[in-house]
Amino acid sequence: MGERVLLKAFLAALFLCAPTLAAADDMLIIAHRGASAERPEHTLAAYERAIDKGADYIEPDLVVTKDLVLISRHENNLADTTDVASREEFESRRRDKEIDGQRIAGWFAEDFTLEELRTLRARERIPAIRPANARFNGLYQVPTLEEIVMLVRAKEAETGRTIGLYPELKHPTFFLQAEGIDMVDLLLAELRRLNINPDDSIYIQSFEPSALGRLNQRSDFKLVQLVKPDGGPVDEPDLRYAEMVTPTGLAEVATFADAVGATIPMVLNPDGSPTSLVGDAKAAGLEVHAWTVRPENAFLPAPLKGQGGDAARGNSAALMDMLEVAGVTGVFTDEPAGPDSGN
Repeated sequence: MGERVLLKAFLAALFLCAPTLAAADDMLIIAHRGASAERPEHTLAAYERAIDKGADYIEPDLVVTKDLVLISRHENNLADTTDVASREEFESRRRDKEIDGQRIAGWFAEDFTLEELRTLRARERIPAIRPANARFNGLYQVPTLEEIVMLVRAKEAETGRTIGLYPELKHPTFFLQAEGIDMVDLLLAELRRLNINPDDSIYIQSFEPSALGRLNQRSDFKLVQLVKPDGGPVDEPDLRYAEMVTPTGLAEVATFADAVGATIPMVLNPDGSPTSLVGDAKAAGLEVHAWTVRPENAFLPAPLKGQGGDAARGNSAALMDMLEVAGVTGVFTDEPAGPDSGN
């Protein structure tokens, strides 16, 4: 109860003295998997919705097909975000795989050609929380990185705005060791083919420092080391993320990356006040991008929850303002336009 009172007091002070989100021109709004609170994630519809709502960057998570095409899915397991489980012709593709130390059952992108994936349709990953998104099940294909870039360029021509890309390499060590697929090579080659240069609005992110280190050696793209409170990188088993966000650890990260992408609990204390992370990162020459602001009660701290159940919406705008006060330079959000954008 005391924690709740403290956070309410902090919020009251915040709204009296802090600039509004609309005035936060220097805080990048990164559309997490597109406008994923409004359309099924990682679809062209979600990305276009995010762009139309004013996002500075859209975030495609990248995995690889059997024929070495980069596509956008949050995981290489297609079970939760496509209709593959209902497709009898692909029942024999079901596999058990060990990915980053976990045994996972499903249908995996690397076992399908792009032509085969074209027959699948995207589905809402969390329909119990986002039932409105489930209305769009079956409408959209799984997009390629090339198609996402084409969408961005078309929307830039339409709007006159610059729209950034913020791709994440998913499980690059798994793909390299288990499948013999080098995602770093694939991504750099694809960016060259698409005429995307380090001077363009693009960040590349990963939880795995070895992949970022190779990208740093071979390119000048802006790189982001992702961190979370528990565990450590799968490619560095003796390293913990908690160590990476100490002043010494951040100085090491700064040798190969330009920013850290940190979970909100690493940026804000339980009472809503800033932790030392932003200050320590800036001292090391690193930006901080916080993830992820989601509008539903299921994802918000108790004092910011609204009336209703997990699917009801709470005060995500307050959380955005708290992150602005903390000094982050970017925020990942499922709802780029804020809580009044609607569906």
